[in-house]
Amino acid sequence: MSLHSPSFKPLLWLMAALAVAWFFFEKPLPMVERRDAEPRPVLARGELAGDEQNAIEVFQNTSPSVVYITSVALRRDFFTLNAYEIPKGTGSGIIWDNEGRIVTNFHVIEDASRVHVTLADNSSWKAVLVGATPDQDLAVLQISAPAEKLRPIPLGESSDLLVGQKVYAIGNPFGLDHTLTSGIVSALGREITSVTDKTIPNMIQTDAAINPGNSGGPLLDSAGRLIGVNTAIYSPAGVNSGIGFAVPVDTVNMVVPDLIKYGRLLKPGLGVTIANDQLVARLGIKGVLLIKVEPGSAAAKAGLRGTKQERGQLVLGDIIIGMNGTPITSSTDLSRALSQHRIGDQVTLKIIRNEEEFQVDVILEPLG
Repeated sequence: MSLHSPSFKPLLWLMAALAVAWFFFEKPLPMVERRDAEPRPVLARGELAGDEQNAIEVFQNTSPSVVYITSVALRRDFFTLNAYEIPKGTGSGIIWDNEGRIVTNFHVIEDASRVHVTLADNSSWKAVLVGATPDQDLAVLQISAPAEKLRPIPLGESSDLLVGQKVYAIGNPFGLDHTLTSGIVSALGREITSVTDKTIPNMIQTDAAINPGNSGGPLLDSAGRLIGVNTAIYSPAGVNSGIGFAVPVDTVNMVVPDLIKYGRLLKPGLGVTIANDQLVARLGIKGVLLIKVEPGSAAAKAGLRGTKQERGQLVLGDIIIGMNGTPITSSTDLSRALSQHRIGDQVTLKIIRNEEEFQVDVILEPLG
């Protein structure tokens, strides 16, 4: 059989392929002669750096106050009407007191039919809802754990925070319990939108890594004190992008007592009905126009006047243009200013009446 015959060519191709494969085939390294060997000596590390020691202390002292929250939602089959439970999500929470109350975000437990709280010792407890305020994205749960298992978190304050201040976040990102991340206060006074499309003012912005599962966990200062409740991240992909937000602890400490006592947030108000912003704009007014002052209300006691008709003429009521030195140009401004106060606080309103400006003190009362 000739090398050039058609029947021999496939064999030539096969032999060539085998030769190439053998050439490129990874051959094992040659073995060396065995010798005795000992582990290398360890270099003494020395003292931890100050910031490292601080981070360790913050985590060790505070992590027992952080809990892991899992929730399930009840669903009903469209065809059979059978009810079944599905995992809804996970989040974090903060031990608030020795009574077993847990503070977290409202969106962590929203629409949940059953919630479980896992403590640092891995014991799991069924939780019930004490109260919630979706507008501030805060909720309080209750578990029946004994006091010796509970370590309430130390509280700090957020009114004196400074941009650049070091902060720590502890939570359960992606279900990885008790994870510590660190960063700084990136900005103050930010605004984000709650699950009810209401604006949450005065949020803390941080670059400490906050991922899904961190919601409801604590943002801490370098002393290990609670300065905020981690709430949201800004990220198109849904993971940490260096921009996270936390509800300031001053707001949390103002809201939680109402949630415990009443089950909801009692919002402070003036006892007035105000005009629609669009109507006010058409009238060329910059401020909040009072339409009605409720008899016996805080506004009535302070002498405020609503809009009325006299002799067939419409007489505009008082126009609020400021509160405690802050300009008020819309109903949103007024709502935001009131949200910074509690029932019983006295505020100073700047009023326009008959083209004259004056100030009046009003003691805030429960809204509605």
